Amino acid sequence: MPAELLRSNKYPGRGIIIGRCSDNRRTAIAYFIMGRSENSRNRIFVQTEEGIKTEAFDPSKLSDPSLIIYTPVRKAGNAIVVTNGDQTDTIWDYLSAGKSFEDALRTRTFEPDAMKTPRISAVVYPDGAYKLSILKSMNGDAGHTLRFFYEYMQPKAGTGHLIHTYKSDGEPVPSFEGEPAAVKIPDSADELAGIIWSSLDEDNKVSLYVCYTDLSTGETERRIINKNIR
Repeated sequence: MPAELLRSNKYPGRGIIIGRCSDNRRTAIAYFIMGRSENSRNRIFVQTEEGIKTEAFDPSKLSDPSLIIYTPVRKAGNAIVVTNGDQTDTIWDYLSAGKSFEDALRTRTFEPDAMKTPRISAVVYPDGAYKLSILKSMNGDAGHTLRFFYEYMQPKAGTGHLIHTYKSDGEPVPSFEGEPAAVKIPDSADELAGIIWSSLDEDNKVSLYVCYTDLSTGETERRIINKNIR
């Protein structure tokens, strides 16, 4: 389960989990966001026809929407794109034009904030195969972008992979290092949502989205948890 990895990290930042349920019939997608500033914490997930978008919980307190208001989950044909920023739209544009996930992300870099926040992204194909990516600076050097791509074209039942933006809390916050971590995927969307939400730091967690998709029928089961409730 991802619980051990998340409980031991006060600030993983934003994270993506993709995997296959143990029944081998459904794909699991999870995306969570955290925040340390008032602007980052002032957010909620709102369901859309294609996935989710972020919105300001209290619009009067929104100071800078540029890096916190975006579409984390969006369909691109029969594929599903999951990211922590506006690169969702870049990937959607490229896939829609018959180009690749990798081609899209080679046009992007890490986020232009003080922490040089990595961009994490995923694409999930109709058969449940998936790819993950992280774009980050080279040891904080803004002049060099490192791009990593990970392919999981033969998903294993009951197994998924977790990638997140930050290695841990700190000043400055260190970027994620290493390969995506293998995690167990339960058969219940409610169970996975409960595990992730209860494992995230209480002060810093903001929102969580979980979606289970039946590979044969396309039927989805979605869950959204927002710390801020309207």
